[in-house]
Amino acid sequence: MTLRRLGIYGASLVISVWVALPLLLISLAAFTPRDILYQWPRPLWPEQFTLETLRFFLRSTGVWQSTLNSVLVAALTIGLAFAIAAPAGYALARFRFRGRDSLQLAILATKMFPATVLSIPLAVAFIRWRLYDTLLGVAIVHTALAIPFVTVIVTSVFVGISYELEEAALTLGSSRLQAFLRVTLPMALPGLAAAGIFTFVLSWNEVFAATILTLNNRTLPALIVDSVIGAGAPLHFRFAGGFFMIVPALIIIFLIRRYLLTLWGVTVR
Repeated sequence: MTLRRLGIYGASLVISVWVALPLLLISLAAFTPRDILYQWPRPLWPEQFTLETLRFFLRSTGVWQSTLNSVLVAALTIGLAFAIAAPAGYALARFRFRGRDSLQLAILATKMFPATVLSIPLAVAFIRWRLYDTLLGVAIVHTALAIPFVTVIVTSVFVGISYELEEAALTLGSSRLQAFLRVTLPMALPGLAAAGIFTFVLSWNEVFAATILTLNNRTLPALIVDSVIGAGAPLHFRFAGGFFMIVPALIIIFLIRRYLLTLWGVTVR
């Protein structure tokens, strides 16, 4: 038992370092003075920190507008993904019908197709539908990418909540909608919040569709990629952009972490 626990702790430590180390290095580089940043060998921990690199990034053309575009696209993606995936996840968790397992497999199978194969057909179709270079068009693609995972998460959340609780509410005079809103939904909120976080991070970081389907209404990842590849952005711009990209997701996770950790065990077993 001790060896198993040590193995779990060791694996958790390795995964944590694997995830946190790049974030730490990008953060340090974003606050490193330019002259030190271009030194070689560059010190791992700079002797002084500065906001000059971040100021340069934030003052660059189009950064704030692209950030607003990314936030709007993420909000649209969360709304559309939950409007489609939440009812589907609830139906898969609560009802038994012919083809249920095949439907779950078909939902996941949509992730098998690489997005690069669909780039030209997507661009042509969106031009015909007058959705090209619009935030709604980007949000639709992000929604298509998020629906399989959100459906799986929502299904697992509702499976973990006993249906007997809803039946008890029905026997006490509640309608099915009232039983869902008053009993099931409050218990499912932590899992739904996790699905919302995943959807936000997926939309915030997605760059391929935003690059292919926009020219003037760039999201922040598309703007950074276009600046790095097309304009040959300097190294400090890249580090500042990378740091600015990870901050919103970290803030959201930090703000709701207590809510998730407190109630996660109630919804998922």
